[in-house]
Amino acid sequence: MTPLDLAGYLIAALMTAVALWRMPAALWGDEEDKRRRALWGCYAGFAVALWTKTRAVRIALNDSAVTDLAVLIKHYTATIAILAILSYIVAIYGQYPDGGTVPRHVRFARTVQQVAAKASIATLVLLTVLFFTVVDRSVPSDRFVADHAGQWGATLYMSVFYLYLGAASAVCAYQWALATAGAGLRHLRIGLGMMTFAMFIGVGYTVSRTLFLWVSAVDTPSESFALRFDEITEAAQVVLFAFFAVGASIPALSKGRRRAKLWRAQAGLHGLWRELMTAFPEQPFDPPASLARELTRFGTPADLRIDRWAADIADAVEKLRHYVPDTLLPAAKSAAGSNSTDSSTDGSADSEKAGPLTEAYWIKAALTAKNSGTPASTAAAVEAQHATDQDGEVAWLVRVATAYRTVPQDRAAQVLAAALSADTGPSTAGAAPRTASTEETA
Repeated sequence: MTPLDLAGYLIAALMTAVALWRMPAALWGDEEDKRRRALWGCYAGFAVALWTKTRAVRIALNDSAVTDLAVLIKHYTATIAILAILSYIVAIYGQYPDGGTVPRHVRFARTVQQVAAKASIATLVLLTVLFFTVVDRSVPSDRFVADHAGQWGATLYMSVFYLYLGAASAVCAYQWALATAGAGLRHLRIGLGMMTFAMFIGVGYTVSRTLFLWVSAVDTPSESFALRFDEITEAAQVVLFAFFAVGASIPALSKGRRRAKLWRAQAGLHGLWRELMTAFPEQPFDPPASLARELTRFGTPADLRIDRWAADIADAVEKLRHYVPDTLLPAAKSAAGSNSTDSSTDGSADSEKAGPLTEAYWIKAALTAKNSGTPASTAAAVEAQHATDQDGEVAWLVRVATAYRTVPQDRAAQVLAAALSADTGPSTAGAAPRTASTEETA
């Protein structure tokens, strides 16, 4: 197996992986979102086309009952993939109001897509007719262009396909170059830039191969030169698809990192959230389930679920204030400070850990009080948090939940007992000692 053959397998596997990765979003996404389906159709079409170019597949197909069948299948699937990518270009521009001004490049893309839809059908029909009539298929080929160099039938057949492929590549290069210049996000510029570069390679690939075939029809090249030219252009196409696959995946990878971050936040918050929701079962929309079940609730977006959990935790903490005295906060601070001092290498309290650990001690001790049957009373004092946005609040709660897992139940009970022992007079907020509310007593 030559390095080019190995590269062919690798690039086919890469395109297949991208197609499989993007398939769920394409099949189960929003019915009105045509972009994902169009882009996935492009990935899937090119993945099939690339597999027909691999050595084992092309030899098996070319030696079948239909000689050179790999070539015809490759061109069918590539034509469909090209139509899909042109549809994607139109879809990304969205909708414009009737009678409104539509930018020139958008009008151009729409016109090309409409023409391409008709041209693709004509191309497939013409390719089929030429393949079975004028192409010399008396002997199965391995490298179709090199093996048929100098033959008018194959030259005409390939010229039809390259005309369609080259025009589409030029349109994509033009549109994506405009999009790259106007992209505001760095990862989007990089992805579009790589895709633009890939399409410029595609234009060069089709032009060079078309010229080679027509020049060869006039002056037949040597077998070694034809094979060498075929290998060089095939290598360029491998580079083309590598840039295209990676470039198209970069924006999605950014979203994937965001999704992974949300999943990590869910995993971090789940234990704390579940304990609080078990104590206040009327709080959540759905009864708390295992982490695996919560992570696979695809009906609700992960970011919305995280926001809901953060609100649930905040509401539960607010309710717990009614089951503990004001003295629990200094007791929790003292316990967190002693823990930080014990674990610190220089004997000083770690303020970065003390804050979340204080909150964790307070919550666990308050839950202990509530679960032990303490009646509700006036709200105890708590320390205000200073998160500036939702992401900051979630980050804080994740740190609290992490610290919460390190607090032993018996230690939380000791902190609660110390707080109750210190609560011998009026609370710091001026409230009476902890007693049941009037309603509960009645």
